[in-house]
Amino acid sequence: MSGHGPAMPMTSRKSGPLSGTAEVPGDKSISHRALILGALSVGETEITGLLEGQDVLDTARAMRAFGARVTQHGPGSWTVTGVGVGGFAEPDSVIDCGNSGTGVRLIMGAMATTDITATFTGDASLNKRPMGRVTDPLALFGAQSFGRRGGRLPLTLIGAAEPVPVEYRLPMPSAQVKSAVLLAGLNAPGQTVVIEDEPTRDHTERMLRGFGAEITTEETEAGRVITLTGQPELRAQRVAVPRDPSSAAFPVCAALMVPGSEVFVPGVSQNPTRNGLYLTLQEMGADLVLENPREEGGEPVADLRLRASRLKGIEVPAERAASMIDEYPVLAALAATASGVTVMRGIKELRVKESDRIDAMARGLEACGVRVEETEDSLTVHGMDVVPGRATVQTHLDHRIAMSFLCLGLVSAAPITVDDATPIATSFPAFEGLMAGLGAQITRDNR
Repeated sequence: MSGHGPAMPMTSRKSGPLSGTAEVPGDKSISHRALILGALSVGETEITGLLEGQDVLDTARAMRAFGARVTQHGPGSWTVTGVGVGGFAEPDSVIDCGNSGTGVRLIMGAMATTDITATFTGDASLNKRPMGRVTDPLALFGAQSFGRRGGRLPLTLIGAAEPVPVEYRLPMPSAQVKSAVLLAGLNAPGQTVVIEDEPTRDHTERMLRGFGAEITTEETEAGRVITLTGQPELRAQRVAVPRDPSSAAFPVCAALMVPGSEVFVPGVSQNPTRNGLYLTLQEMGADLVLENPREEGGEPVADLRLRASRLKGIEVPAERAASMIDEYPVLAALAATASGVTVMRGIKELRVKESDRIDAMARGLEACGVRVEETEDSLTVHGMDVVPGRATVQTHLDHRIAMSFLCLGLVSAAPITVDDATPIATSFPAFEGLMAGLGAQITRDNR
């Protein structure tokens, strides 16, 4: 919900070796898309492994508001009875997307080519984030939007009465924008084309294909060209959501940092548009083994087995940024414990996430005694033998900032406190219990 309750500080302190199995939650990106495409399909879609964090629950609530029947049957087990492409009803009230940029942008795309009107809002963090990057291409279909200065929420979107197909080249690598355009193209006649210079996560294309859409992807000199034929009848599916590589990053990086640790993480998505962090960790010298590679629900997955490692700093290739954009905060925390210097370039997209993540990580690391440098699109972290800690870090209502510093506190000389861990529930509600089960010393502060 958009309201944010009392802050919940949490503190992490030096821990003994982490061990055990980390059953991380379902992938957030795929969970959003499963609900939305289920709502746009004919019949009943069955979903297992759905992430039940607040972001995804807000998307489920939104699909109900647009007329789909969305039902929870047990932990991670949901069904969606869809209304078909173009079948969304006009919602009776404002659509509250909470903290989820993915949710609001994809939902806007899904409704933009239907002749209805909806108003969107979110929490204090989401309402600061730019929506013009989505509303601009949606306007090409014929949709109209009216928001706050800078195209920010609250925002009213009027769907196109007579949508037209578009050809759109992404001005920045963004799976959210790409997906919004493709979802809008579903109810437009003819072919909608999206061109991206750098590949971004392709869950939407994979899932559209699985639901019966006619969609092709071609690598050309002009970039990756994705072509969608509009006005299909999407067919309800069974969707098994793999475990989220972005959530897995926290127990993985914590185990690599804490001496003597050995952790097993089963069934993590290894989609090549999402596995940049794991490639980077191996290049840094991580003892990280991928076991039992397989395919589940159209997505490649593998089990991860890892042991604490003495890592070395590297320069992360800028072209890898799109495949690990959500993992840079925890990578920056990990880099503080590596030998040498870690340079992360091509990451300006982090400035418009739930917070300005480059600034949030830089200020937080400095508070913990770590030397950093930043530019508009880079962050450099100087590793050290022991991170001093003894700091309270401002999270700016950002779940990934909170979890990253709680992981770093497990190896710092003195405890690290985050000012508010409440937003962790948006993506990883089981984080506290899962980390405690591995042996991490993370506690809530009773204030």
